[in-house]
Parts: sequence; structure tokens; C-alpha cells
Amino acid sequence: MTAIPETGCADGAPVSARRRRGLRAHLAGAEAEAQVARHYEDRGLSVAHHRWRGRGGEIDLVLRDGAALVFVEVKRATVHAQAADSVSATQAARICAAAQEYLAGEPAGELTEMRIDVALVDRQGAVEIIENALGQF
Repeated sequence: MTAIPETGCADGAPVSARRRRGLRAHLAGAEAEAQVARHYEDRGLSVAHHRWRGRGGEIDLVLRDGAALVFVEVKRATVHAQAADSVSATQAARICAAAQEYLAGEPAGELTEMRIDVALVDRQGAVEIIENALGQF
């Protein structure tokens, strides 16, 4: 993982502990997303978008599996169960709204075959995929 700088970029001022924690979490999340993308690519899917953002919210990964789409929410925590517990009903609704918005730009629109997965990444970097996950949260 990338080292967190002790000082700010332009003025050399110290970086606050809060900002360092935030940057560390951002980098860890980006690394987890990259691990999950590689996991799907190894299974023949292709990444269409990283962190796609629409009015409905953000989707961590949008993948293509032939003509089908797979929307993926990546959750990283110490253990998979802790990561799974962090998916709230509000967040699931946001992901669904963003996925519907994305589908509007597809040639077949909402008739496009799709699913929403949750990818769990633990402290050791192990990836667990829960396919069609949002019905389970």
C-alpha cells in the first residue's frame, strides 16, 4: 500500500491525524476494489467502470459478463462478517437506484440482464463474493 505522507503537498504543513486516517481508509478501499476487479477479471468479466457516479449514488465496480452487467459494492473490514454487516438497507437502496440510472444508458435499458453483488475483503486480502446479494441484506 502507498505510504501516507507526514506533511501536506504544497506547503509542507503537517497532515492531521484525522486526515491521515481518512487517506489510509481511502487507499485501503481503492486497493480492495482493485483486488475485487482482478478477482472478476480472472473469471472472464471485464471492468466497465470503477467508482461510477450518478445522481443516485456511486457504484464501486461495474463489470460486463457478455451482454450482462454486474454491479459490485466492495466492503473491506477485518473479517468478512464485519464487512457484510456494514451494508445497510439505505445503502442497498442507493446502490439499486444508481444501478437503475446506469441501465438507462444501456441499449436494452432495464431489460439488460444484471445482478448486484457484494464483494467482501478481509484484512488478509481474501475476497468473498456474494452474488445477487442485496436481497440478503
